[in-house]
Amino acid sequence: HKRLFENVNRMIDGAKALNIPIIWTEQIPDKLGATVDVVKEHLEGVELLTKNTFSCCGGPGFNEKLEQLGKTQILVCGIETHVCVYQTALGLLQDGYHVHLVRDAICSRHKADYLTSVDNASQAGAVVTTAETVLFQMLQKSTHEQFRAVSKLVKTRG
Repeated sequence: HKRLFENVNRMIDGAKALNIPIIWTEQIPDKLGATVDVVKEHLEGVELLTKNTFSCCGGPGFNEKLEQLGKTQILVCGIETHVCVYQTALGLLQDGYHVHLVRDAICSRHKADYLTSVDNASQAGAVVTTAETVLFQMLQKSTHEQFRAVSKLVKTRG
């Protein structure tokens, strides 16, 4: 879990440094528990959307929030790769978004579920990537004004 949380936090901090909007969701937190504190502290100032659907796409306010942002490229991070993450990726693909599944910022309780869902999402059209790859891809060049900040995030990798 430590590596997962570190990579999710890298994605959050990188998105903030690059002014990329973040949509934070929780699946019935009153029953399943809220976002862990080590991640939640990086989400300060980000609006939380709660849901009872597995896919974020069916959750209250999610699709509307996406439409407001006007983005076509979506980075997906989170837990239970084979349930919420996978169904969200499929829903986003169905809605015409370009989905980037950040494989080292997602997880499942069982390795077989994780591997199968990542493979299936890829076959459905999602780009499977890693946190470090995405961060540098968003920078595009070493002269980007946030290069040092993002480089520092990558160098702290455990």
